[in-house]
Amino acid sequence: MQRKNQKRADGRLQSKVYLGDGKYKYVYAGTQKELNQKIQEVKLKIGKGLDVSAERDTFGSWAQKWLKLKKNEVSNGRYGSYVYRVRNFEPLSSTPITKIRAADVQDIIIDMAEQGYAQKTIKDARNAASQIFKLAIDNRVIDYNPASSVKLPSEAPHAERRALTPEEQQWIINTPHRAQRAAMIMMYAGLRRGELIPLLWTDIDLKNKTIRVDKSVEMINGKSILKEGAKTESGVRTVYIPQVLADYLAAEPRNNNLLVCPSANGKMITDSGWKRMWDSYLSELNFRYGDFSGILVPDKQDPDKMTQYKKPKSRFAPQKIPFVIPRITAHWLRHTFITLMYLAGVDVLTAKEQAGHADISTTMSIYTHLDSIHKVKQINKLDDYISNNKTTVGCQMGVKISGE
Repeated sequence: MQRKNQKRADGRLQSKVYLGDGKYKYVYAGTQKELNQKIQEVKLKIGKGLDVSAERDTFGSWAQKWLKLKKNEVSNGRYGSYVYRVRNFEPLSSTPITKIRAADVQDIIIDMAEQGYAQKTIKDARNAASQIFKLAIDNRVIDYNPASSVKLPSEAPHAERRALTPEEQQWIINTPHRAQRAAMIMMYAGLRRGELIPLLWTDIDLKNKTIRVDKSVEMINGKSILKEGAKTESGVRTVYIPQVLADYLAAEPRNNNLLVCPSANGKMITDSGWKRMWDSYLSELNFRYGDFSGILVPDKQDPDKMTQYKKPKSRFAPQKIPFVIPRITAHWLRHTFITLMYLAGVDVLTAKEQAGHADISTTMSIYTHLDSIHKVKQINKLDDYISNNKTTVGCQMGVKISGE
């Protein structure tokens, strides 16, 4: 049974879908067509036998259910290793398990490889995540396992993360926002999120243009738990920052707070707090720099007719704004830092130290990949030059032509 649609104060439409046993599922949308689609999606899930009322259950809550089951099945030592593997997935802890995609799990697996974890440890972490998702499947909360298609680092494609283009880098430089400070430091100093959250102003020496990295946080139950030292032994380092970052930080207000990137209430930012801040930042970048030409939306007068999307005057407009820019992540910003070092000619050993990689093979793999891209570009320039100068290329390249 479906209740009559209602219009909310924010302009969105609202409806209810009856789930049985006196329970309803609320559905919201900007247009009638979008609302009808969401209603059908809910009905489809019900038809599959999925528990729609549990779709807000977080990955962390199912991880705890899984650990509770394992505690009675394995030895204390094995159980302890399971606890540590679950902690690797703390960034997903507060995310609804129905919203998690393979790319989210893959991102954590790649991050573990970058931090220097052993291949077996990474494999164990992936298997633990897979078993957690399977438990949710068995309880009809989800119908597929996001970890099943996740690849281990040696198998994973290079395209999982990339550096920002020069244009995207300018977005970061030119867009004021509470998250801009974090983005600038990750892009120009390569700090990981866990190293950035506890960073203090006393760790930054603007005169000598350095940042001292000697502590990090671990996300436990969504909270940032401080620990001395970086994520790995090699993570403790002094990063030499470029002038553009030094100038930016020198102009930034500190507001009597020791933390460089505090939460809205001045404390260490939590996992959910980071997600809210970063989502807001991406929405701002999308609104400012997104290309909405060619985006079609249902016509307000005739929902069955598509019309050209008209960008609102504010990103806080009640209607949904299509997300059209790439979803920039902390990993992309850190990868940008390493790429900039490569382009500047920084040797691989120095790059390893500045990035805080535990194993030089991690840095080498990035440099080798960049080599393959940029050397091809250079050779293409030679091809273009020769093609455009066929008649005189011999003389210009210092080749003596017969008859001279």
